Amino acid sequence: MEYGVIMAGGSGTRLWPLSRAGQPKQLLPVVRGKSLLQLSYDRLRGMLPPERIYVCTGEGWRGAVMANLPELPQQNLLGEPTGRDTANAVGFPAAVLQKRDPDAVFAVVTADHVIEPVERFQSALRSAFDVVSAQRNALVTFGIVPTFGHTGLGYIQRGEALGQIVGAHKVIAFKEKPDKPTADRYVDSGRYYWNSGMFVWRADTVLNELSTHLPASYDGLIKIASAWDTPSQQQVLEETYQKLPKISIDYAVMEPASQGKGRAAVFVVEMDVEWLDVGSWTALAETMPVDARDNSTDADLCVLVDSDSNIILSRDPQHLIATLGVTDMIIVHTKDATMVCPKSEAQRVKDLVMKVKELHGDRFM
Repeated sequence: MEYGVIMAGGSGTRLWPLSRAGQPKQLLPVVRGKSLLQLSYDRLRGMLPPERIYVCTGEGWRGAVMANLPELPQQNLLGEPTGRDTANAVGFPAAVLQKRDPDAVFAVVTADHVIEPVERFQSALRSAFDVVSAQRNALVTFGIVPTFGHTGLGYIQRGEALGQIVGAHKVIAFKEKPDKPTADRYVDSGRYYWNSGMFVWRADTVLNELSTHLPASYDGLIKIASAWDTPSQQQVLEETYQKLPKISIDYAVMEPASQGKGRAAVFVVEMDVEWLDVGSWTALAETMPVDARDNSTDADLCVLVDSDSNIILSRDPQHLIATLGVTDMIIVHTKDATMVCPKSEAQRVKDLVMKVKELHGDRFM
């Protein structure tokens, strides 16, 4: 049976002060009144019924996730006691699904991307499921067709085409985030994709690869799965999960598997979509209304005079934000915190958050 798993962890500190510990970025209604998690769920819902969609998130966000997705079955929400990176955020659902359905094939998608048009996303997902149907030991990832030489993303080098499925190729190699000349060369070659961080595979296949490349995680995840749907489920999860090695699925499985160090074959399916990783204020601004002077604004009360190319957001409908002669700035106002920084420093907001935590503890977290 085919399933979908949404990875909805991560705190989104680069979107502080809007994103907080109790309401991370994937739960914020930031795109046309919907959260990124809801958008991700809707994309899967076009292909799968609710009972075959799972969400893996932090246990502390269980209530907020269920409020976002009221039709999601309670038993399909998998709460991590603590974050242990993507190898375990993927392995945990794989272990649970494999116990519930030994023939489970599942897509792993993220909860912090805007992907349009949805029809192309779903078509690529269908192709990836077809690859796994044709090759039981396949690990399939999705390659986003690059539009420029992005230096903040990893790349996938594609090899020969998988003839029977349009858009599917063998993977030659995964490439780390490149410098600008290298990124431009990748794009010009037409043989590289942006690494989407999304996958399709059989549950038993990815677990087998974890047993080869990350046995400590595999052993812990199998222990958790053995106790799942029993009275000791939560106790075993909490005792075991925190001991799992913290590592990404790319480093733990995908890279060694692409080098032939395992039993799986690695493929990439082309996904020709508009793809936005909403990981910073400059990225989120691409989803906001823009005025004639290139100001991206999401505020009920806003007066801008001789101000250009700013990002301005307020969650207080009674609070006026007024600027004069301001250019290339980010201004974010919430009920208890206001942040101002140059757009050029957007990637350093997490440094500011660390300083706020150092001085004020968890008060503004």
